[in-house]
Amino acid sequence: MKFDVFQVSRKGGRQKNEDRMGYSYTREAGIFILADGMGGHPEGEVAAQIALQAVSSLFQTRACPRLADVKAFLDEAVLSAHRQMLAYAASKYMSDSPRTTVVVCVVQDGSATWAHCGDSRLYLVRKGDMVLRTRDHSYAEYPHIGANSGRQPVNRNVLFTCLGSPMRPMVDMSETTPLLPRDRILLCSDGLWSVLADREISSVLGAHPVAEAVPELVERALRGGGAASDNVTVVAFEWESAGVEKTPDGFIDTLADQAYASTVQGDAIDHPADHRELDEAAIERSIAEINEAIRRTALRSGR
Repeated sequence: MKFDVFQVSRKGGRQKNEDRMGYSYTREAGIFILADGMGGHPEGEVAAQIALQAVSSLFQTRACPRLADVKAFLDEAVLSAHRQMLAYAASKYMSDSPRTTVVVCVVQDGSATWAHCGDSRLYLVRKGDMVLRTRDHSYAEYPHIGANSGRQPVNRNVLFTCLGSPMRPMVDMSETTPLLPRDRILLCSDGLWSVLADREISSVLGAHPVAEAVPELVERALRGGGAASDNVTVVAFEWESAGVEKTPDGFIDTLADQAYASTVQGDAIDHPADHRELDEAAIERSIAEINEAIRRTALRSGR
């Protein structure tokens, strides 16, 4: 398995960076993850970090050195991240839960499969042309959903699903897509795509190696966003590139048996030690506790 990968995250004009990204790999499988903690809710950076750690740790456990069922893994990993956010909120007696978007891509057997929730995107670019991209879970891209039902323009930032919400998240799963040599896949937060058009993203990504294209796209987004720029985060890879072996952030060559590597940071997050063992009853209890805290806060505010 060979790929050339580059990742970068910039705070932009915000006080803190609530985006997280990383990748992990064995000699037969690789995973790329990006999460964008949601503003308007507490501790978005914690939600994004939980998402990365939950998905990455499950990948490390299951990819030995390959995943038995990629789609089943993606479904389990994303829902595990969601549950851990609810458990975190319940353990802290929070009146609102931390929330995040997420996009996850697994590469195995020369093919890519991805899942996403929210508006963090994945682009597949081939020979400079966008072959496909994920569809945001926003009322702008699903105008038929909600009370408005497409009658009026809606704010593209308004999402109808995410991880960490008391509601079960909507997760879209792709078909398994064979990759051709020099295909590029890019995962990004909305700080990039909200400023740059799909055509510009595809053109730059297709014209340059990822180590050059990613920083260029990020700088363009920051310039375009100006002083109020959102966090801008990107991780992209080129499949079977013609590069030579570099540092862990560059070209990755075939690994030894049982080898495992990851760029996912293991920042300590204080959540229950048994968070991986939550069953449906525990999830329902967590949701009920969060909703009750919200109700109590609303009652106090109304006095």
